[in-house]
Amino acid sequence: MKASDLFVKCLEEEGVERIFGVPGEENADLMISLMDSKIDFVLCRHEQAAAFAADAYGRLTGKAGVCLATLGPGATNLVTGLADANMDRAPLVAIIGQGSLKRLHKESHQNMDSVAMMRPISKWAQSIVSAGNITEVVRKAFKVAETEKPGVAVIELPEDVAKQDVDDKPMRAIKVRRPAADHKAIAEAARLIGTAKKPIILAGNGAIRKRAAKQLQRLAQKTGIGVVNTFMGKGAVPMDDPHCLFTMGLGSGDYNNLAFDDADLVISCGYDLVEYAPAAWNRHNKDSKTIIHLDFWPAEVDRDYQADVEIVGDLADALWQLNEAVNDMYGDRLPLFDINDRAKLRGIMAGEFAAEKDDTAVPVKPQKILWDVREFMGPEDILLSDVGAHKMWIARHYQCVEPNTCLISNGFCTMGFAMPGSIGAKMANPDKRVLSISGDAGFMMNVQELETAVRRKLNIVAMVWCDGEYGLIKWKQQNGFQGRHSDLAFGNPDFVKLAESFGMWGREITATDQIIPTLEEAFRQEGPALIAIPVDYGENIKLSQRLGNVSVAL
Repeated sequence: MKASDLFVKCLEEEGVERIFGVPGEENADLMISLMDSKIDFVLCRHEQAAAFAADAYGRLTGKAGVCLATLGPGATNLVTGLADANMDRAPLVAIIGQGSLKRLHKESHQNMDSVAMMRPISKWAQSIVSAGNITEVVRKAFKVAETEKPGVAVIELPEDVAKQDVDDKPMRAIKVRRPAADHKAIAEAARLIGTAKKPIILAGNGAIRKRAAKQLQRLAQKTGIGVVNTFMGKGAVPMDDPHCLFTMGLGSGDYNNLAFDDADLVISCGYDLVEYAPAAWNRHNKDSKTIIHLDFWPAEVDRDYQADVEIVGDLADALWQLNEAVNDMYGDRLPLFDINDRAKLRGIMAGEFAAEKDDTAVPVKPQKILWDVREFMGPEDILLSDVGAHKMWIARHYQCVEPNTCLISNGFCTMGFAMPGSIGAKMANPDKRVLSISGDAGFMMNVQELETAVRRKLNIVAMVWCDGEYGLIKWKQQNGFQGRHSDLAFGNPDFVKLAESFGMWGREITATDQIIPTLEEAFRQEGPALIAIPVDYGENIKLSQRLGNVSVAL
């Protein structure tokens, strides 16, 4: 068969159902081969957005999302989206075109070493130089992308290789069982839990795998230890569980940072240092603080994160083993700690979340918007946050019942992620409501994908917080330079007219009592919807000032 046909059969063997991308001349054979396949090619309007859609799709399905671009500028446009997926641990396979092998040794049209460019932002990148290598390269790409910790694999398919004749068949996709944790490390961790006085659990990105989250909840409930999650660990423990001590990650710290300040034991579960630097939470009493590291990989070497015990292996299984060890050692004493001791912390944080729920001011306070959004969204509905000042408010105030119901670009922290990401999220979960929240700056970075959503009749809702500035940069400059900031203002389109120009529904919020009714109407549309809401980022500095004075014992 033709090599491009074999390539598609390999994708089918891997269970690929859709590919997000923008093809080019050098992908022509592959695109024609896809026409005879059941794989759905989702034509996007920008390669970066295709990568973001594949990123969210991969996070939510657990199977590698797939995106496609041609050579040269097509490949370079993918870079930011791929780097985001790789640092946020999303399984993703990128397919990029390339010119004929006959001209790659010399200066030629759009010729560049794309594979070399992709290596620093991926787990593995490889060019296929012979049709006979297709089956192995495709199998390895998916295996590498989906192996914990997941990330990006890149396959380059030169145009002349795609045309070759080949006699081969796809390799079977075989599930790989992850190794179990060392029993001595498990026993030592259980012993340390029993001797601790003020333990705390830190739940990170890895803890939102469903099996891992269930075992983490068992550990918290069994021991009576409270759990603080990172921005990307939301839902690891349900928000209404008394063991949930909500989200940590603000640069200046928050109330729940105080629980780490006087903790003598920190149990980190699936924590990635790219989420929130150890120096930001391991601020005091470092020499007397013991750290237990549970993760798929050994702990990173960091002066502020020196693990006393490293439990390396499948996280869900490691937590299960730890639960069994705790049962064996302390069965008649469980729980070891009284979670009611953390009720004050939960109460303070819950009070912060509800403080502005009845506020009627316009522009609208971030706290009010998120209170209403949380009231409206169901426990399994999905919110995607873009990057900007709104992300900090979402991270702090939008709490979750289930894992993987709030997707935040946090490792690479990429503006422009949320709206195109919501396309992938909706295709992965067609029966759930999918809402993206973006700032006006981040939204405009990939606004063209509204056309993709319209064409596909996807009922995603994009909420845009409008302040006409790069709000997060302003916030950080004000904090660092006594209130001063550089010129960060810009103009915006009329967002309702913008939506209408794409042939979709759009509304602007002019009063706070419109938020929930507008969301209800938006999700009744047959296609996408856009909601613009003026936001009062004067609350940013107020929050910084308030948290800067936090010192109460919790």
